[in-house]
Amino acid sequence: MNIKGFAEKFNNLRFITNYRRMWPYVKPVWFRALCSMLICIPIGSLDAVIALALKPYMDLVMVEKSIQSPWYIPLGIVIFTSVQGGLKYLSAYLSTWVGGRITNGLKFDLFKKLLTYPTSFFDKKKSGDVVFQFNNQADMACSGLLDNLSIFTQRIFSSISLVGVLFYNSWQLALIAVVVLGCAFAPVAKIQKRIQEVMNKTVVADAAIITEYNEVFAGNKTITSYNLAESETNKFSWILKNIFNLRIKMVQKTQWLSPAMHIIVSCGIAAAIGYGSHLIMTNQITSGNFVSFITALILLYTPVKNLGNNLNAVQFSFFAIEKIFEVLDTTPDIKDKEGAIILPDSEEYSIEFKDVCFEYNSNTPVLKHINLKVEKGETIALVGNSGGGKTTLVNLLPRFYDIKSGSITINGTDIRDFTLTSLRNKIAVVFQDNFLFSGTIRNNILLGKESATEEEIQNAVRMAYLDDFIKELPNGLDTEIGERGILLSGGQKQRVAIARAFLKDAPIIVLDEATSALDNKAEAIVQKAIDNLMKNKTVFVIAHRLSTIRNANHIAVINQGEIAEKGTHEELLQIENGIYKSLYEMQFRKQETIEPQNKQEVTA
Repeated sequence: MNIKGFAEKFNNLRFITNYRRMWPYVKPVWFRALCSMLICIPIGSLDAVIALALKPYMDLVMVEKSIQSPWYIPLGIVIFTSVQGGLKYLSAYLSTWVGGRITNGLKFDLFKKLLTYPTSFFDKKKSGDVVFQFNNQADMACSGLLDNLSIFTQRIFSSISLVGVLFYNSWQLALIAVVVLGCAFAPVAKIQKRIQEVMNKTVVADAAIITEYNEVFAGNKTITSYNLAESETNKFSWILKNIFNLRIKMVQKTQWLSPAMHIIVSCGIAAAIGYGSHLIMTNQITSGNFVSFITALILLYTPVKNLGNNLNAVQFSFFAIEKIFEVLDTTPDIKDKEGAIILPDSEEYSIEFKDVCFEYNSNTPVLKHINLKVEKGETIALVGNSGGGKTTLVNLLPRFYDIKSGSITINGTDIRDFTLTSLRNKIAVVFQDNFLFSGTIRNNILLGKESATEEEIQNAVRMAYLDDFIKELPNGLDTEIGERGILLSGGQKQRVAIARAFLKDAPIIVLDEATSALDNKAEAIVQKAIDNLMKNKTVFVIAHRLSTIRNANHIAVINQGEIAEKGTHEELLQIENGIYKSLYEMQFRKQETIEPQNKQEVTA
């Protein structure tokens, strides 16, 4: 490979650019990082001490058989190697400390970047992809790179000192050694192109195995109830085989380097021995020179022969650094526009959807020309068949997604003109399946307002009808609820989420089928809590049970992404063959059928 070709490959890795960008992460720990690298200089240089000491020892003891043997040479070797061992420990400690700090810095910035991504990003990503991309790659970038950088620094200075010993003993043999060394390094430049594709596939496979673990953890009940253990085992086996095949491909593409270097280096040692024998016989060098030279040569060539073993880690580190900065350079689709203003506090919030169109995928409309207006204190209910676009519509208000065309305004100002933080501070959302974080009930309620007083917390608990339930718990509000609130029932989860929304005290409430997954008893309790939450608020409510939204100020029937009907409960029932009337009568007849059956069961 010519110099230009090698430079192009070097540039493809964006080595220099990325390492300049690493400086902000290195800067806080630069002194320890520098010490770690500087310590590598004597560590490597001291390799030459043993080889250099062998010349006088061999000449005096082995050849001349001097009675006064240089006893200080063995002692000096022990002292030097002891110092070298201590320095190696110190270097390893500093490298680990520096690597950990840099890794944490990268992970912190990657995590902050992750939190800026819109909902659409998580819709398209698997959990394993996110964990690997935002966590594992930072480990791979720093730990492997710093360790290998220390090793390479040691070997560079070890090589310099050992080459000095070679020339000291015989410049003729040293030239042979240096030429062979250059030949040994020649194949290294070909490795990067060979492994790039395999590296990309390996990243995907490693992410897949993390996803599988996450799915087994989250879906363990489904796996058990549907007897999916064998199916999941087969799936996991396929992933492992894929990873195994990729590892083998990586070995095939890289590990030929070490045997090749072994052969080249062996040729160099053979040539040095052959020519060295001639130099001894012609008295151009002494036996001590030759032994010292061969020792230095072996010490020089040994790490070179093993270079291929470290190359994978280095290449993966370069690859990970490049991917990390690709992530950090991305701009989220939903962000504050330049000059965004804060949504001010107000006693009145008039919300209007003007000719709103939206699509998840290009040329596949989900909402078509939606027009709605809601005044402060009003409740608008969105009803319709599943998949019609109800949830999508309310998700546009806090800008989980951005509209394709039209506008959504609050008091006449487009919501995209407000900062995301101030907009979302004014909106509380209660979902059908609310996410609770691991920790206590108190921790989850306080997410609504971290600075809330105990009185405010207790009031939220009462308004959410949680107080009776809390009293039954030994630790009350400080009861641990497990990951995702697994230790709570569906109704209890909903009431914790409602208490959280109470504490937030936002003027705009979004209720996305908040009672649809509950039984009748739990729904009755949760509905009372919701009624409390809705007081003096502007409310968007999606409800599958039409009896719960009869008193809404407005009801909009969403059908295939369009508003098919709009009016009050009474007005919509007056529409002959209307969609709302049909839905209501269907539910009413179903309820009439269920209630007598329940009465018969009770009587029996």
